[in-house]
Amino acid sequence: MDLALFDLDHTLIPFDSGMAWTRFLAGRGVLPATAPDDYLAACQAYVDGKLDIVALHRATVAPLGAFPSTAIEFWATEFEAAMAPQLPALMQALVRRHRNAGALCALVTATTRFIAEPFARLFDIPYVIATESARDARGRFTGEIVGQPCFREHKRSRVDDWLSARSLHCCAFERSWFYTDSFNDLPLLEAVSQPVAVRPDVRLRAQAQRAGWAIVED
Repeated sequence: MDLALFDLDHTLIPFDSGMAWTRFLAGRGVLPATAPDDYLAACQAYVDGKLDIVALHRATVAPLGAFPSTAIEFWATEFEAAMAPQLPALMQALVRRHRNAGALCALVTATTRFIAEPFARLFDIPYVIATESARDARGRFTGEIVGQPCFREHKRSRVDDWLSARSLHCCAFERSWFYTDSFNDLPLLEAVSQPVAVRPDVRLRAQAQRAGWAIVED
């Protein structure tokens, strides 16, 4: 059996899923019309080093704590339908090729699970390894994270834990792939036999060229 792992934002999809979700809810009046601008400002603060990944998650998820889980689930279903036409055919074919070849496939993303799962369903990826959003006693989001975010070295450890629960390890597969756009994913890229840089950022492109890794532009 082979293993195929896929990052989400700017890899399987050519956009940021958190921004797509925020715009979707703002368009329905669930969030203020300024919410997309607020999200973009938080992302820029993260890039500038003024917010870490935990604070960025909090800024994205905490406003949803005003709503019950049933509402979030309903909007997630609508969001899934809205995203379906936006999936790149090339990436759909890529996932399908691995799936049809019998590979064990998983979406592995720093994105919170409730945003990632609609995309996993759309791509027909059976497993999701994602950042887990904490909930209060009523089942509402607090904005905090359960454990560590699925990010950088924690992304690799989360995959290792997921495989270990199935009595597997990356080295146990004849071939293993990980597709991503980000240098932040270097620990997991180095764990697989077939690392693939998809429309890579500057640092990942340089690393892929040095190491002779495959690069996908479109």
